[in-house]
Amino acid sequence: MAQPRPGARRGLAEARERARAAATTEPGRLWIIGTVVAALVLAFGAATAWEVFDRAAAADDVVSRSQPLSADAASIYRSLADADTAAASGFLAGGQEPLDVRARYDSDIATASRLLVKAAANTTGSADSAQQIATLNQQLPLYNGLIEQARANNRQGFPVGGAYLRFANQKMSTSLLPAAQKLYEAETGRLYDDYGQADTWPYAATVLGLVALGGLLWAQRRTYLRTNRVFNHGLLAATAAATVMLLWLVVGHAVASSDLSASRAHGQESLKVLNDARISSLQARANENLTLVARGAVLTSDGKDQYEADYIREMATLSDRLGAARALADDDAGKSPVAAAAADMNTWRARHTAARRTDDSGDYDGALTQVLGAKNSTGESFDQVDRALDTAIAHEQRQFTSAASDGRGAFSGLPLGAAVLAVLAAAGAGVGVSRRLAEYR
Repeated sequence: MAQPRPGARRGLAEARERARAAATTEPGRLWIIGTVVAALVLAFGAATAWEVFDRAAAADDVVSRSQPLSADAASIYRSLADADTAAASGFLAGGQEPLDVRARYDSDIATASRLLVKAAANTTGSADSAQQIATLNQQLPLYNGLIEQARANNRQGFPVGGAYLRFANQKMSTSLLPAAQKLYEAETGRLYDDYGQADTWPYAATVLGLVALGGLLWAQRRTYLRTNRVFNHGLLAATAAATVMLLWLVVGHAVASSDLSASRAHGQESLKVLNDARISSLQARANENLTLVARGAVLTSDGKDQYEADYIREMATLSDRLGAARALADDDAGKSPVAAAAADMNTWRARHTAARRTDDSGDYDGALTQVLGAKNSTGESFDQVDRALDTAIAHEQRQFTSAASDGRGAFSGLPLGAAVLAVLAAAGAGVGVSRRLAEYR
């Protein structure tokens, strides 16, 4: 490695001596103090702008990307489960499937297909989500084909139609719904990651703000002790700008964090529980219908009707989810539809028990009326539960959107404001120090 020439070494030594000499004089010290304080203020502004921009981007993702994707994933699951329920109801109605039931099935399949396209276009960075979307896109046409086979055979009165329907339900239960559940969990996990990022306290900016403010106060105190001047206007302006910036950072982030926490606790958590409840009600209804379709052909390992056992399990889950949803609801508008759903669920259970007694006594047509009839049937109770849950979900979605949007709005203007205030504070510190330097000329 080449060594500096003797002349160069002497030049460096002389420069260091001049810098050392300048630092031992009052003008030199003032210049150093002004430079350091201005650098601290600018660093504070840069850190504030960077960290707040990062939190604001995460809050925007919560409102406009990850929560809508999570809601769409829940809608995909609900649409698939509802389609399975509608298919079983239409099959039980006989060869001439009611038009409203067929329209409901077609609407559910169309909704699931549309949302899968949307999810594929907007889901990024998740191999698991992409895999589940691919599975759903592959299996959904196969399921739809089995349902069409079941309908065709049912219209002709062939018993094999029931086998096709049961096979379709098996594909839904073992392939489509698990994939939709995993997609929902993946998108909800990303939502919570965005919540965590948006809620992380800006430690670097806060520490730099306190250090910069401390440096400005120390510089003013030093000026006062050496000149007996109470105020240095430039340093005072810089201190005011830094104080405003620090308070804006702390208060803005605290408000944003509070609103985002409210959107999570009183919006997203309630939505998750209510979606689970709605899915349980749909699966319970599908199993109730399949109990009549299978007529005891599918049994558990201990000889009980498989679909009846599944119905009982899903109804128990529905009851638990409704209890959790009522506990999470924070106002009457949220509690009322959940309470209505719970009351309708109890009616549904009682009507189902009566229908099972009728079927077990050998009156299949009577049981069919008790399950599918327009009045005083389990189908009527299921529809009432579903409508009440839809009302509750819509209310909680509005609460989430309002609180999360307020949280996102609390960050508005802070990155740009921090940059402007930092420049003003640095300029003020420079003016204040230059005024003191002018006294030595």
